[in-house]
Amino acid sequence: MELQNKYTASIIGASGYSGAELTGLLMKHPAVELEELYAHTQAGRHFSELYPAIGCDRVFQAYDGQAGSDIYFLALPHGEALQLVPGLIASGRKVVDLSGDYRLKNVGEHEKFYGGLKSADAVLQYGMPELFRSAISGSTAISNPGCYATSIILGLAPLFRGGMDGVRVESVNVTAVSGISGAGRSSKTELSFSEMSGNVRAYKVGLHQHTPEIMQALGSSTVEPGFRFVFTPMIAPYVRGIYSVLNVQLASPVSKDSILSLYRGFYADAAFVRLRDTVTEVRHVAHTNFCDVSLAWQADGSLVIVTAIDNLVKGAAGQAVQNMNLMLGIDETTGLL
Repeated sequence: MELQNKYTASIIGASGYSGAELTGLLMKHPAVELEELYAHTQAGRHFSELYPAIGCDRVFQAYDGQAGSDIYFLALPHGEALQLVPGLIASGRKVVDLSGDYRLKNVGEHEKFYGGLKSADAVLQYGMPELFRSAISGSTAISNPGCYATSIILGLAPLFRGGMDGVRVESVNVTAVSGISGAGRSSKTELSFSEMSGNVRAYKVGLHQHTPEIMQALGSSTVEPGFRFVFTPMIAPYVRGIYSVLNVQLASPVSKDSILSLYRGFYADAAFVRLRDTVTEVRHVAHTNFCDVSLAWQADGSLVIVTAIDNLVKGAAGQAVQNMNLMLGIDETTGLL
């Protein structure tokens, strides 16, 4: 599909992994003309010096506050988008922010899990198309979901938002494994090859910043939780992908056929959620915008649900493009299949 009148788009924070993934997707998008790539610390360098495989030879610029593109993607460290988004919105630009700055409605939760201050009105429409498609389509600025949050929310949403009588969740225990790219491009000794090769470890147990985001999307919070939730994130020595195992305890038993019917109905119009009959794997979704969901086990009110996403695509850049498509009123799969 080639559109005659293209929208212009720029990326602020284009030198990180998510920004680079966005660059590759927007270069091939039929409705978008990629304009500027901004990266303060890399200003003056060619994009191809960092990512030669993507085939882009633009020069990184330092963002000066002058907004000329129709759409801006922000792929910045947490805290920085708070300073830039208001000006972009005021100038009439569409915005997709990939950081956590605008995700949480509860200021106390934001300050506890992100460690920075923000005002109570610093909240944008949450950009998970499978849950909020209509609201996203009517928005000019979107807060893109986190990667772990995407893999976990999509695995649980039908149980909380599916409206099926008799389904009430008492507890969820999640163990999720991410590839090293999820930690970003900044050099960290503990993420070097010599530290991670042949290794796997848990981190931020019970304190990960995506915890309140998950609870919020499921209609709860960490302040007044409606169910018990334990989240153990882990990192393993592969590049991309998140693999989440969700152990769910229901208040009362529900048949497997009923659960499968619930999930199929909930995701009937979700172009990027695939329900698998067999247990999914990270390699099934690598370099795609799909989230695969498997019902791995069920007995006596207990469920084990397994999900897999590519953290850089469905967990970041791909979902950002999906949100942009909805905001522009074009098919949400454009440029992603």
